[in-house]
Amino acid sequence: MKIEANGLSKIYGEGESRVTALDRASFQIMPGDFISITGPSGSGKSTLLHLLSGLDQPMSGRLTYDGQDIYSLSDRERSALRRRSIGFVFQQFHLLPVLTAWENILMPLLLDKKQPDEAYLEQLTQLLGIGSRLTHLPHELSGGQQQRVAIARALIAQPDVIFADEPTGNLDSRSGGEVMEMLRAVHEKMGKTLVIITHDNRVAGMADRRFSIVDGMLTEVGGR
Repeated sequence: MKIEANGLSKIYGEGESRVTALDRASFQIMPGDFISITGPSGSGKSTLLHLLSGLDQPMSGRLTYDGQDIYSLSDRERSALRRRSIGFVFQQFHLLPVLTAWENILMPLLLDKKQPDEAYLEQLTQLLGIGSRLTHLPHELSGGQQQRVAIARALIAQPDVIFADEPTGNLDSRSGGEVMEMLRAVHEKMGKTLVIITHDNRVAGMADRRFSIVDGMLTEVGGR
């Protein structure tokens, strides 16, 4: 799936409290891209991620998924698009504490009234190294294991693109490194498009394309 942003802008407040969170951002995300976006706190990284995924709407600009303007869709249609085409990984794991790892992973399919592809689920849990932990509750898992479960949940509906917002932010350096290796394996072995927001230059350096955002201005700064 090709994602194309043209002139995306987002402004909060008015008068002296007016803040330009994103200023006319334009770029393309091609199928199979691995992109990192870095910048200081308050620079507009999360705003950009919310706009790219249809969680929020811009003040101006256009965003297309394979030529379809997603802001022309209704809220219900955008929600359906996110469930089926986008996976999210956040700094907070957002696992339901009363559900096992297995049940947490399957939650997106249950919400969409779909049955899991057992072969795909087996491939996914083995790739992420959590096959032996599926009957455990979240509090019985380490932070790194919980994030792997969250990654599996993001992938269970076989989305085209994964948006990850500071996926290593709640982990120590070792666990964070392991999670990033898992995400890179997902990108390389499963062919998923991966867009990561991060403060960590080591994480950013793993990407094939690197962007920086400062005061709402997005700039491509290099690649591998």
